[in-house]
Amino acid sequence: MDGQIESAYVRFFDDPAEPEHALLGGKCSSLVTMTAAGMPVPPGFAITTAHFDAVLERSGAAAAIASALEHLDPEDVTAVDAASAEIRDLICSFEVPTELREHVVRAYQALQARFDQQVPVAVRSSATAEDLPDASFAGQQDTYLWVRGESSVLEHVRRCWASLYTSRAILYRLRNGIPDEGLSMAVAVQKMVNARASGVALTLDPLTGDRSKITIDSSYGVGEMVVSGQVTPDNHVLDKVVLAVVSETIGDKHAELVPDAGQCQLVEREVEAERRQRRCLTEAELVAVATLAKRAEKHYRCPQDVEWAFDADLPPGQDLLLLQARPETVHSAVPRGVPLAAATAAPAVPAAPPTAASAFSFSALTRASTPGRG
Repeated sequence: MDGQIESAYVRFFDDPAEPEHALLGGKCSSLVTMTAAGMPVPPGFAITTAHFDAVLERSGAAAAIASALEHLDPEDVTAVDAASAEIRDLICSFEVPTELREHVVRAYQALQARFDQQVPVAVRSSATAEDLPDASFAGQQDTYLWVRGESSVLEHVRRCWASLYTSRAILYRLRNGIPDEGLSMAVAVQKMVNARASGVALTLDPLTGDRSKITIDSSYGVGEMVVSGQVTPDNHVLDKVVLAVVSETIGDKHAELVPDAGQCQLVEREVEAERRQRRCLTEAELVAVATLAKRAEKHYRCPQDVEWAFDADLPPGQDLLLLQARPETVHSAVPRGVPLAAATAAPAVPAAPPTAASAFSFSALTRASTPGRG
């Protein structure tokens, strides 16, 4: 019986059971699927939606959240902001039942037992409504990097839960007709990658929708600065068949997010001029990233938006890791042969924003006019 409870509340990525989107959310479901497919995913576990739902029910928060969301008008942003603040304060303050908290603690200890010494982890939101083929929720829920220790992990899991109810997320669901009934949140706790270079790859050209191309954005350090638009990365377009570079623009890459051993956290560091002026990836590394992106596309049978990193702690040939793969949602929703402008003119409901990767892969010209995203 205890084993059944454990599997309902906590699921390791390498657990052989079939992934259930309703139990794992978009991100964790993808991580489990990619791990099962033999792709190089950093180890970790999911705190499931069953755990989140049980916490809300036992704490009495579920009814209060439903009441706060009732009758919200997407045009009344002030009311949405007030409801968001009320719900997030509630989630960050109620007491998590001891038995439910212990499931997370035991899983965290089991993950750490896989390594010779304590490793930092990333704590990442995985909502049931995210990473769907016909909508993009990228950046709407929280991710926390370089988290250490049981108490800090528990705190940041709670913050991920609360991020399901940011004003932005509530408004997006309201405006796109996505119901809150049945909505839930899983959380990924995953070994942190000591990234020397990272970025995003799309298995098409985001400017044209050309599926014969792979577009790679790359920069130094942890990839959050690429995804959030804080740096201008290198941009490479490769032929999908022969994996030759068709075109590229070397970005400024003025800063990198790297671990500071003394502070036990990630810090932003200026990149020296010489490194800014050259590619952060070799030709062989570009081919490796493109090959990995093609594997994800072949597995999911649709264009993919992939986050990847090269881990400085791993040997060459084993250092490329897949952090996430999600369906590309901008061009993939448009029938082949139909111009994007025609397909997206005068939509009946507000269009889904581009995924984090596609928002920052559109070339230097597009990137200059694209606001940064979290």
